Amino acid sequence: MPDSIKNKNDELYSQIASVLSKSRQFVVSTVNTTMVRTYFEIGRIIVENEQNGKSRAEYGKETLKNLSERLTKDFGKGFSQRNLEQMRQFFLVYSNQIPQTLSAEFTLSWSHYLFLMRIENPEERKFYEIECKNSNWSLRELRRQFDSALYERLALSKNKEGVKQLSKKGIVVAKPEDIVKDPYILEFLGLPEKAEYSESDLEQKLIDRLEKFLLELGKGYAFVGRQIRFTFDEEHYRVDLVFYNRLLQCFVLIDLKIGKLTHQDLGQMQMYVNYYDRFVKLEHENKTIGIVLCKNKNDALVEITLPKDNTQIFASKYETVLPKKEELKKLIEE
Repeated sequence: MPDSIKNKNDELYSQIASVLSKSRQFVVSTVNTTMVRTYFEIGRIIVENEQNGKSRAEYGKETLKNLSERLTKDFGKGFSQRNLEQMRQFFLVYSNQIPQTLSAEFTLSWSHYLFLMRIENPEERKFYEIECKNSNWSLRELRRQFDSALYERLALSKNKEGVKQLSKKGIVVAKPEDIVKDPYILEFLGLPEKAEYSESDLEQKLIDRLEKFLLELGKGYAFVGRQIRFTFDEEHYRVDLVFYNRLLQCFVLIDLKIGKLTHQDLGQMQMYVNYYDRFVKLEHENKTIGIVLCKNKNDALVEITLPKDNTQIFASKYETVLPKKEELKKLIEE
């Protein structure tokens, strides 16, 4: 077959395959939205019937069991007594925030909502719901972000109004502080809390699990390279990890420290950032951000070392095990 005909055939196939792929995605999305809306309506009917009838205990014991048996017989699987109880709970949790236009609200899967319903704090629940939509989190990623206490970690760095905004808009990236977390949770590296490892070991683990590390870093990150070398005044220097944040349009340099943070570490990062600002970044790009990722740090040392108007250099702890959410919640309350 001549190359010209083969190329035309390939192009024809690609166009049709693209149409089919988009069509299937639309069908899956439509089916999912319809199913979730249906479960919400079933929950509404159950609640309204319950309110007009017997006590909840009697209702749950008698009516839901009978209803489950009849629905299963006529419509197949999916209507166990437990599932009907979940639909009822779904309506109770979301009835106050869902307007009449249900199709505009239910964009996640039923599995997502089953998980979200278990989050008692409504502001925290709304935050994770927004981030699921905005970042297209799978159920697995939602669980991981919740288990790593993302909401609490972000809330610790914000005032009361900032915490409220998390539940209204999710994560909004507008300034350097918005892309920095403290601590970063790196439990996916598989490093025990007290294991002995070198900075090069830590770096290699992060590279090996780069996709997960990018998710933990947050929105807008793109990987540039590791051990990026630059030469200044005939001296060679290497930046452990270099990223670019598309939302802030700036380079983000990360230096890894497995021991205690020192003022020399911050000074070294300041030099790296200055070099990138003066010799690497383009005119239209914003100032470089530097993050020293360390196992231990002294906040007082960081504060006295960095200028008061600092917006470029940050020091953040990292943890290799999942945090205790209750302890973080207490810190937020305090």
